[in-house]
Amino acid sequence: MGEAAATFGIKRIYEAPADDDGCRVLVDRLWLRGLSKENARLDLWLKEIAPSPPLRKEFGHMKERFEDFRQLYLQELDNNPAVDTLHELAVTHERVTLLYGARDPEVNHAQVIWEFIQRRP
Repeated sequence: MGEAAATFGIKRIYEAPADDDGCRVLVDRLWLRGLSKENARLDLWLKEIAPSPPLRKEFGHMKERFEDFRQLYLQELDNNPAVDTLHELAVTHERVTLLYGARDPEVNHAQVIWEFIQRRP
């Protein structure tokens, strides 16, 4: 695999697409309500990288559970081949924007993916 050149960003999918988003990748397992696929302007829907359904349900987007969720999700990402897809995109794009649907910009799985990608060689 080539050297990753992209910078990764994170953005809520309900925000308007921007020219500097680069490659737009939805990292949610389920499609989001009230959003057409046309308006999302996705380059890829990488649902395989999302947390497992049991982990997602246990977390329930509750701030007090985020640290436990984060640790368990980092372990899932260690064995998730979809992470390689993000690294492949980083080789061919200057910027890759991870798109998520959660309301909280700091307590969500896209933040964990971003952290994981930054640490992985």
